[in-house]
Parts: sequence; C-alpha cells; structure tokens
Amino acid sequence: MTIQSILTIESSRKRYVSMNQMIWLTGLSGSGKSTLAEELKNHIENCYILDGDTLRRGINQDLQFSEKDRLEVGRRIGEIGKILLDANLNVIVASISPYRSTRDKVRSLIGDSYKEVYVQCPLEVCEERDPKGLYKQARAGQIKHFTGIDSPYEEPICPDVIVETDKFSLDECVSKILQHISAMSSRT
Repeated sequence: MTIQSILTIESSRKRYVSMNQMIWLTGLSGSGKSTLAEELKNHIENCYILDGDTLRRGINQDLQFSEKDRLEVGRRIGEIGKILLDANLNVIVASISPYRSTRDKVRSLIGDSYKEVYVQCPLEVCEERDPKGLYKQARAGQIKHFTGIDSPYEEPICPDVIVETDKFSLDECVSKILQHISAMSSRT
C-alpha cells in the first residue's frame, strides 16, 4: 500500500464534519459520553475533546457539585469551546451539563455550529456501569448534589441527536451522530 492510498483512506475516514462544529454530548455520569467522544475523534479532523472529568481536575478544580458551580462549569466549557472553534478546531464536549439553561446559553453563544447530542441511558444502567464509583459514593452520602441521585438532570427537550447507549453499540451510536452532524452541516 502506498502512502498516497493510506492518506486517501485516512482522509475519507475523517470526512464527516466539513465545517467547525461543537458537538456537545450531554447525559448522566456513566452514560458513555467520554467513550463516544474518544471514538468520534477518530472520525473528525482537527478535533479537540473537552471532557468534564478532565476539566474538573484542572480549570474547574475550584468548583464542586452545587447548582451554582455546575452552571459555572458549563459556562467555562462553552467559552473554552468558542475559543477552540475560533482557532478552526472542531470541538467535542463530553459533560453531564445537567441544566437546560446552561446548554441553551452555550447554543446561543456558539450559534449554528452547536450540535447537542443526548446520550440517553437509564439511571439504573449508569449505576451498574459506575466506572468511577461515583454513584456508590453518592448513595453512601459521600458526594452531595450528585446528578441523578440528589440533584436533577434536565433532559434535552429538542436535541439534535439522541443515542441510546444501553440499546445500541458504540459503533452504531457513533454512526448515528456522524450521519446527523454531516446532514446538518450540509444544510448550513
């Protein structure tokens, strides 16, 4: 196989997003947002992931789980994402972002480049998965204001895409997101 054919294959793999987009993955902890983000990155050129867990250890380490702090987390992610979009990067956000008002403000900030993906998964399944042990800690009272346990998650009313990670494989969910984003990008 020649280098040219390898480059052709690679460029065709990453053809889905032709203009800069912010793909905002929202859902409960354990729903699969970070996993989806990592796989989506393999299909989108010039892409950066803003993962809520990673940001919590860095720029958001001064914030907790209160409503006020969660609103601020969403605001910061939106502003950072806007800077990355302005730098001609595609942005994938993987963040619980439990409040509609936060997501609506980011949509207003970003405009047509904002695509909301609801990573839908029942609470019971997320608790079974519990990759970080957070639900167990929340149920034991060690984490207060934990989304889905003693703090609300406001489901999107009209997301651009819904993927049900408890019913479909990772590949099926990624394909659905890419198809919808590609179709929406071609209309704008």
